[in-house]
This record gives sequence, structure tokens and C-alpha cells, in this order.
Amino acid sequence: MGKAIILFLLGFLLLIKGGDWFVDGASGLARRFRLPEILIGATVVSIGTTLPEVMVSAQAALQHNSGISYGNAIGSIICNTSLIAALTIAVHPSKVNKASLRLPVTFFFLSAAIYSLIAYLSGNFTRWQGIMFLMIFAVYMFLSVKQMTDGDAEESEEEEVKETSLSQELLLLVVGAAAIALGANLLVNNGTIIAAALGVPDSVIGLTMVALGTSLPELVTAVTSLMKGHGALSLGNVIGANLFNIVLVSGAAITISPFAVPAEKTLLGINSSLLVDIPVMLGVMLLLCVPAMKKGRLYRWQGISLLAIYALFTLYQFLI
Repeated sequence: MGKAIILFLLGFLLLIKGGDWFVDGASGLARRFRLPEILIGATVVSIGTTLPEVMVSAQAALQHNSGISYGNAIGSIICNTSLIAALTIAVHPSKVNKASLRLPVTFFFLSAAIYSLIAYLSGNFTRWQGIMFLMIFAVYMFLSVKQMTDGDAEESEEEEVKETSLSQELLLLVVGAAAIALGANLLVNNGTIIAAALGVPDSVIGLTMVALGTSLPELVTAVTSLMKGHGALSLGNVIGANLFNIVLVSGAAITISPFAVPAEKTLLGINSSLLVDIPVMLGVMLLLCVPAMKKGRLYRWQGISLLAIYALFTLYQFLI
């Protein structure tokens, strides 16, 4: 257990430092190409911070563990929105660039609608549907790059910052993403070992270590972005990561090993995933995005409301 504790702490340090490098590289790119940080967050940063979910779900799919593949994506979206984004908003509510939000928000709800229809109408995800989600991911990235190169988004404000080269910014992104992915892996694996040694039940380990553990990069990036004054980068990261959890994480897992919606847990005789998990996923994203898209800003009450929803959702998972 001593080795597990050391590796757990090492993973924590890698997450912190990796988040620091990643945010520096991403915000540097945003300044260099005069792009809104929210757009960088919804593309480049989101891919980096979604790496743990991709790795966990792909590994679970290879082992034909549909529960992890399904729960990891849905649980991460709920955690990203109602815990990570909620903390950022509750601490520092701010204005947002509605034009930059339009593309990732539209693609998220389009993908979530398709995902939900499949879950409710058939309950089985097939390989061609997984390929379809991966194609949606490719189209989103193409349109995002096009939006950047066309200069459709507003220019970011000029700041007094020390000069860094393009190669340095890209290196910070790559090394930061690698450190975040490795740190999350060490934290999840060794945290599970520590929890098991302390006698924590397997169901609790899965709920806390897997769902929250794979969202740690988003949490680290959100906190680091907030501390460095890049709140928009954090919001873009959360929305982009939520989209990628459906089209990239679930898409890859379904393509590797098609699966049915897990039905181990029921409420009132109905599959809990259909009655609770998917509605909560859609509800928290609506609560996050609708005020931002209509008013062009975020409010502290949103953050507090989302945190309350996350607390209730977690209690439900433990108690019922």
C-alpha cells in the first residue's frame, strides 16, 4: 500500500503541473492567432483533457465491460457540468462569447439527442452507430478549424505577456496533455488500490474513482484556468469535453465493442439509466448553456444550482 500512496501523490503532482503547462500552451495559442479562449478550450484543450475517458472506455470495451464504457461517458458529462463548470461559475461568473459557444453547444445537443433516441428506442448501440459518432467528431473538428482560420470568432484582447514561440506553446500542450493523462491514470489506479485496502465496497470505488477520476483533468484545467484568469478557456473545455464524451469516447467504445444500455439498476421498475442518468445529463447541460446562449453571460445561481444537482445525483447513486 505504501507504493500505491507514493504513486497516488505522484499522479496528483503530474495533474497539477500538467494542467499548468496545458493552460499556458492553450492560452498562448489563443493570443497568437487572436482566437477566443472559449474556442480553443472547446477543441484543443478538450481533446487533451478527454484522453483519460478515451483510454478507460476503450480498455473497458476491449474487455467487453459495457457498464464502464456507458457509465464513464454519461457520468463524466454530469461531473464536468454540475461539479467542474459549476465550481468555476459559482466562484467567478462572467460574460461569454455567444458566437464561439454556438458550434460546440449545437453539436453537443445534436449528438446527445441521437444518443438518447438510440438508448430509448432500441436500448442497443451498434457498431455503425459508433462509427457515425466518430464521423460527427470529425465534422465538428473540421468546422472548428474552419471557423478559426476564417476568423469568424472575435479577437481576443491584447495582454502584456512574455513572448513564447509557437513550438514552445505546442510543446506545452503536448507535454501537459501527457502529464494530465498519466497523472489521472496513476491517481485512479492507485486510488482504487488504497480504497480497496481500506475496505471500501467495489460499487463505491467504481462510482468515485472511475467517474470522478477520469474527469480530474477537466477539474485541474478549470481550476488552473480560473487562477490564471482564463475562465472562458475553462467553460469551453467543459462543453467541448462533454461533446467528446459522446462522439469520441462513446463512439470509440461502441465501435470497438457494441453494447446495450446497462439495466442492472432500476427505479420504480424502470431502467435507472433511462429514468435518471440521461435526463440529468441533458438537464444540467441545458441549465449551463441556455442562459449563456440567451444572455451572453453566466450567473452564480447557475453554479450553485448545478452543485446542488450533483450532490443529489451522487446521493441517489449511493443510497438507492
